[in-house]
Amino acid sequence: MAVRVEQTDVAIVGAGGGGAVLALALAQKGIKTLVLERASGPPRGLRGEILQPNGQRILDRLGLLGKLPSEVTRPVRYFHFYRTGGERLCTIDYGVLPPPFNLALVTLPNVAHQAILNELEDVNPGRLWYGTSFSSLLFEQGRVVGLVAERGGTPVKVSAKLVVGADGAFSKVREALKIPARLHLYPDGYLIAILDAPQELTDARYFVGRRTILGVFPAAGRKVYLFYMIPAGTMEQVKAQGLSTLQERWIRIDPSLEATFRSLRDWEQTAYMPTGRVRASRWVADGAALIGDAAHAMNPHASQGRMQAMMDAMALADLIPACLDSGDCSADNLRVYERRRRPQVDMLQRLADEQVVFWNTGNPLLEFLRDRVFRTLDENPRLRYQVLAVTAGLRSRPPFGLLDRLMAVGFLPDPRAHLVSPEPAG
Repeated sequence: MAVRVEQTDVAIVGAGGGGAVLALALAQKGIKTLVLERASGPPRGLRGEILQPNGQRILDRLGLLGKLPSEVTRPVRYFHFYRTGGERLCTIDYGVLPPPFNLALVTLPNVAHQAILNELEDVNPGRLWYGTSFSSLLFEQGRVVGLVAERGGTPVKVSAKLVVGADGAFSKVREALKIPARLHLYPDGYLIAILDAPQELTDARYFVGRRTILGVFPAAGRKVYLFYMIPAGTMEQVKAQGLSTLQERWIRIDPSLEATFRSLRDWEQTAYMPTGRVRASRWVADGAALIGDAAHAMNPHASQGRMQAMMDAMALADLIPACLDSGDCSADNLRVYERRRRPQVDMLQRLADEQVVFWNTGNPLLEFLRDRVFRTLDENPRLRYQVLAVTAGLRSRPPFGLLDRLMAVGFLPDPRAHLVSPEPAG
């Protein structure tokens, strides 16, 4: 069988959140790029999305934020945290962030991603190949010089000055580079759903209890995006128990939303989202780099998984032109990208793991400490702002130092509790 040969400057494996953004950013710079995507077409899954301020800033830089149709996005200012049953613990106000990105944007499924893909096709037509599976990397003297893929049953040899693995937590590119990575699967995942909202919901609600998490976010078109924690691998058991059983659980958590919960009428309105963490020992090699989940998948508690993939893409896109101009896409040159991005990513992964311990817990002592921290945040603008800045992607340092932790659990007073000092992007 004849092998098709293709040449490009940059070959990107995976057209997800990071890969599509990188491809568009490079195409806007006039860099020849080819994207290989295993799926047969754009994503059609159920998963909604919260665009945090750092993600909005990236879409704005790409010229896309203003193009998102208002009928499929919903700005949300307030996120209220409750104990299951109704006791309010804390309210987070995005309005205290520096404008103009001082709201969260809840989108219907794949809205932002589709906008990126559409723009990519306009700027770089025909260079996103669906139905194309990565097979192997090509090396010369230990350096990546391209890849081999299969498209429509035909092998394709792609010569590239740089190959980027944006192919998810189980990355085949990372495997081909022989980069060690630790993969951790969390014991809990999430049932997600898009429901009709007979009752007007203006603010996001997040409920925590004993081994219980339920999030309900307003979405466009009188819809709500919902996620509910369940033990990993139990989606079929939940279905076997029936829709009414699940609805009754949600109603006990928030009786005021009964009409909304009753709008769940078919399992087709739901999907299952597993959770895992990836820690790759390095993100770059001679002629290759990893971005997004391929390098650092994280628990959704961080609320930054897709946003961090987008930030990886923009950081790498800023570096690639100089590498191509100099003819040096070595690991030494690409490591600038990794050094720039790792501090924030590592911090978010650690923070998400801490939140898993305290938020997902069934331990009464940990529950008490979790709720006490929430109540402290509600009364302490300084600590509340630091937590929000992390969630919004505007801070690279942890939200709490040692003294802040002692203040958050009420062991020390905070003489600066009333201060709020906006920080530059991290």
